Amino acid sequence: MTNAPLTEIWVYLAASPLLWLTATLVCYLAALKVYRLGGESPLLNPVAIAVALLIGLLKLTGTAYQTYFDGAQFVHFLLGPATVALAIPLYRQRERLRSLALPILIALLVGVVAAALSAVGIGVLCGADPVTLISLAPKSTTTPVAMGISEKLGGLPSLTAVLVVSTGIVGAVFGPGLLRLLKCHDDAVKGFAMGLSAHGIGTARAFQMSPVMGAFSGLAMALSAFATALILPPLLRWVGLTG
Repeated sequence: MTNAPLTEIWVYLAASPLLWLTATLVCYLAALKVYRLGGESPLLNPVAIAVALLIGLLKLTGTAYQTYFDGAQFVHFLLGPATVALAIPLYRQRERLRSLALPILIALLVGVVAAALSAVGIGVLCGADPVTLISLAPKSTTTPVAMGISEKLGGLPSLTAVLVVSTGIVGAVFGPGLLRLLKCHDDAVKGFAMGLSAHGIGTARAFQMSPVMGAFSGLAMALSAFATALILPPLLRWVGLTG
């Protein structure tokens, strides 16, 4: 008798598109609170915690991912405007950008090729099949672009999405520490490295550390998406993964 009204309420709420949008925001705010209470430790990355909370909630309620996405897709829509908005802090660094044009171009080309080949190489060593290898290749590119490339080349877009988010979280957690270990002190260089390797999640972490770092991370994220779309198809043909 007690559970019946609760079940009816849940069925009603689950039909509302605002439920999963609200759940996403609440999970992220809770994760952000944990992150701040933990002294903003990179190990308590709010994106990783929010993802874990949402997965637990979907499992607990038996909700399909497509149902969740239908309700929370407004967040996905905001990725476009948020990416465009990154041009504002970058514009403020335009003088520095001009002086670093050649190093940025070289780092971009090397970074895109190294990210793809290292992922494929590790996959080969682990015995992954060709479809998985193709899905792995664009893992350092922002999610919408990576999924499009993966689908076009014969990979699994859903697997690529998981790998992209995992790459971003790992980069945001361990990237700043690794850069300190390498004695890299220039915020522009650190930001470009974060955006090139950890795309949007790395860029969010970079903005928390420095506006300059965030601006160059946003630049790297945008340029790497464009460069990966151009370079990856012929690169995978060269290594024999695609026809």
